[in-house]
Amino acid sequence: MQFTNSPQRYGVVSVALHWLMAIAVYGMFALGLWMVTLSYYDGWYHQAPELHKSIGILLMMGLVIRVVWRLFSPPPAALTSYSRLTRIAAAMGHLALYALLFSIVISGYLISTADGKAISVFGWFDIPATLANAGAQADLAGSLHLWLAWTVVVLSLLHGLMALKHHFIDNDDTLNRMLGKSSSDYGA
Repeated sequence: MQFTNSPQRYGVVSVALHWLMAIAVYGMFALGLWMVTLSYYDGWYHQAPELHKSIGILLMMGLVIRVVWRLFSPPPAALTSYSRLTRIAAAMGHLALYALLFSIVISGYLISTADGKAISVFGWFDIPATLANAGAQADLAGSLHLWLAWTVVVLSLLHGLMALKHHFIDNDDTLNRMLGKSSSDYGA
């Protein structure tokens, strides 16, 4: 597998960023849903939010890296078998996923810094708060964060279903390209 994207398939960097981000997003979603059920006396009551915040900051950095990489190494062109509607839907879906992911991490930042305290990322470095004493900010950002998270999960599931539809019904290379393969790699 090549390092950068080619006109036929995604390179190893794009594939790794895609799947690592997917795992991180679903892991963060599960962690977020679990941590809000914890009672004050649970051992994870303080640890889970700190873990969620730290991973969230790393996820934001990963998103920035992913966008920069996409500019440096453009994705393969759409398959010629795609209809105009499929091309538009795919572009809009990807744009929506990026916008939602950035919105989620920004709203998470606003929740975490509403009290004016910096976010410590695993004790390695701190991300400073930009606003202080904004209790209403935390409430609004919290509601938004939850709805955005549910929206990205639903949209990403649809994204995955479309990839499976392309693979099993359309018999095209859409899914194989995101796995770093093309039809020439397995003799199809």
